[in-house]
Amino acid sequence: MTADGSCTLFVPEMEEHYHSVNGALQESRHVFFHSGWDYLHRKDYRILEFGFGTGLNALLALSRAVHDSVSVSYYTLEKYPLEPALWAQLHYEQLEIEGAGRWFSQLHESPWNEDVCLDPHFLLHKIRGDFNEVDFPEKIDLVFFDAFAPDKQPDVWNQPLFDRIFRVMNPGGVLVTYCAKGAVRRMLQQAGFTVERIPGPPGKREMLRAVVPGPADI
Repeated sequence: MTADGSCTLFVPEMEEHYHSVNGALQESRHVFFHSGWDYLHRKDYRILEFGFGTGLNALLALSRAVHDSVSVSYYTLEKYPLEPALWAQLHYEQLEIEGAGRWFSQLHESPWNEDVCLDPHFLLHKIRGDFNEVDFPEKIDLVFFDAFAPDKQPDVWNQPLFDRIFRVMNPGGVLVTYCAKGAVRRMLQQAGFTVERIPGPPGKREMLRAVVPGPADI
């Protein structure tokens, strides 16, 4: 249980949590939606998420898509999907997220590597595989980079990966991550992004927002 009443998971092998213990739900809302989704303020989004994990970001995106009547194509990558017995213990269907009771289990139970329409406003495509090996969809507007911390999972914080991400994004597209490390900021800049440090979620002073130069194609 985290500080805002929402649950997260702990990985003993890494000594790492999936979300901030200061609040899993408020961290996701701040990092990926306030700092990414709301910053772009689009009528349609093509989102690429690195780390499906507990499904919390996807659940928030689906809820926002329906509530705001915007069109979302949501691509999410995960190498190690959670077992049903584990994600069921999170009880995200009970969170104060519109539609959570209807959609949380559907997000996890949807098949991998194919398009699934969960709502006329929301297309889900879960991709199972390693970040460094799978092909990415193109024309991405918004990237949720939600991997484990660089010191816990250094193999997915690397220059070739950020270079590949940059190449599949639209001009004006945005990448957001809770991480604010200087090494990550420099890799994003080398890839071609314009990077800024912005206020982080509760318990974290800063985070990064990286923007692809050029006018957004709205």
